[in-house]
Amino acid sequence: MPSSPPAGNRVDGAGGRPYDCAGMIGLWIALGVAGLLVLVAIALYNRLVRYRNQIDNAWSQIDVQLRRRYDLIPNLVNTVKGYAAHEKQTFENVTAARAAGVAAKTVGEQAQAENMITQALRQLMAVVENYPELKANQNFLALQEELTGTEGRIAFARQFYNDQVLTYNNLVQQFPSSVIASMGGFSTREFFEIEEAATGPVQVQF
Repeated sequence: MPSSPPAGNRVDGAGGRPYDCAGMIGLWIALGVAGLLVLVAIALYNRLVRYRNQIDNAWSQIDVQLRRRYDLIPNLVNTVKGYAAHEKQTFENVTAARAAGVAAKTVGEQAQAENMITQALRQLMAVVENYPELKANQNFLALQEELTGTEGRIAFARQFYNDQVLTYNNLVQQFPSSVIASMGGFSTREFFEIEEAATGPVQVQF
């Protein structure tokens, strides 16, 4: 009496070799797991790219406001100079700080330059306090208002940028996205850290 195929094996219709059902199931499971891992890897990679691009876009928004600030400073200095031409050192400090900001290449350099600008503007505004006529000058008041608005927009853009950097850096450093980040050449980004006083408008008491 012929023996039946072992359990788990089935013979094809032509009477050929039996094939292993358990082996085929295992193969399909392995392929499914591999496919799932690929999909997860693609999703993590795309997420890293998305946040990296968001950081670049957020920085561009900061840069727009910083350039606006730099454009206002020479007009502000010239206006004050018309009333206090002898305050040469103060004007030179503001001009040098502005030049450092324009020349900055990295986030760290930019933050250092912005702190210098804030300190220099404080000195400039201290000079303004000694000239009541200057404080009432319409051109000065308009420039001061524009500078205040620009400072507020810088603060908002800076907060958004740092939020994006935090999320991105977490992805780069946490498992399993850290594996994809390492393979894809993603590295952590630097926060835009500046003095708290530099995040808000320059305070001028009239």
